[in-house]
Amino acid sequence: MLAACALLVLALGCYAVLCAVKPFALCRKCRGAGQIERFRKVRTCPRCRGHKLRLRIGRRAHNAWRRTYSEGAR
Repeated sequence: MLAACALLVLALGCYAVLCAVKPFALCRKCRGAGQIERFRKVRTCPRCRGHKLRLRIGRRAHNAWRRTYSEGAR
């Protein structure tokens, strides 16, 4: 049980460092191409809008927490 908790804390710590160092990752829908093929037509990816990158979930959570904290301090 203790080893599982330690492993979970280590994994979350590594993910937090990854989100701080590299907040953007390749888009999951287009796999970083910026375009998808739909009905035999090439279109701009609707999820990343052709930018090829997405903001990581951990970074979104961090940004929301910082925004809430700064608005509460006003």
